[in-house]
Amino acid sequence: MSERVPHIPVMLADVLEVLQPKDGGIYVDGTFGAGGYTRAILGSADCAVLAIDRDPTAIMRGRELQSKFAGRLTLVEGCFGDMARLVRELGHEAVDGVVLDLGVSSMQIDEAERGFSFQKDGPLDMRMSGQGVSAADVVNTFDEGDLARIIAVYGEEKRARAVARAIVKAREAERFERTLALADTVARVIGRRPQDRIHPATRTFQALRIYVNDELGELARGLSGAEGLLREGGRLAAVTFHSLEDRVVKRFLTARTGRAARANRFMPEIDEVPPSFREIEHKARKASEAEADINPRARSAKLRAAERTAAPVLPLDLADLGIARMPSILEGQA
Repeated sequence: MSERVPHIPVMLADVLEVLQPKDGGIYVDGTFGAGGYTRAILGSADCAVLAIDRDPTAIMRGRELQSKFAGRLTLVEGCFGDMARLVRELGHEAVDGVVLDLGVSSMQIDEAERGFSFQKDGPLDMRMSGQGVSAADVVNTFDEGDLARIIAVYGEEKRARAVARAIVKAREAERFERTLALADTVARVIGRRPQDRIHPATRTFQALRIYVNDELGELARGLSGAEGLLREGGRLAAVTFHSLEDRVVKRFLTARTGRAARANRFMPEIDEVPPSFREIEHKARKASEAEADINPRARSAKLRAAERTAAPVLPLDLADLGIARMPSILEGQA
């Protein structure tokens, strides 16, 4: 079987510039996907990559790449939020770099049966791993208030309450099982003007996907896992695609590079915790116009990066990262 055409991920050149792969190094690709970053890292130095993905389909597709780089690529099915445990179970106590390419992959969106797309009819699923609570479970069992909160916070949808009300009313007649049924319900509430650039269901689908996969909690745990794994001088690179993700990464690195403002400006410096990361660049990088013209997905991309110091790992506090507590499937049932 012929090898698939390589997938070119967003901001690849920038990620490689940040990571600076070196011979003999060990790197973690926490969001393997189609393997674009992994392929580039392995091609730029005689190093090893530990590639993690919760999607079993992505792991299966990566077997060809694993054969090509025999002995240098290890595929691991699991959540990148568990990377510290997963990597140590493979016998590695420290690594030289970690890259995270966040959000849903184009492969998942393109496959209607995965239920991520509001433009292709498929089962209302959205689970990256194929396990646990589905989007259908959420929209058919959560009460109006909890649905509205999820859609407002994770989708930043201004009309979240109206959308939630419409969902609850519609499910009284028929349970939501398909993506287009939900997309049509949302579209009737939001409406669409000719000048609107995005589908009216975009924010609601984003919210459900983030909730079902616990994407922000996973991101926070992944960042903390990288902090624990990176040796001094190791590099972290995180590519985000919407403001919620970027806010978490920014707050994490702000706190861990010592840029967070002290609660009391008169507090003596000696009481401050030593930073576990140092800045590589103060501001997030954005994709170039040339890349954005070729790949529209790159328009919203931001890359934040930092280098590990020798300081101890700091405790992880989701509230400090602005991650709101959401109802569980049991709490959210109507």
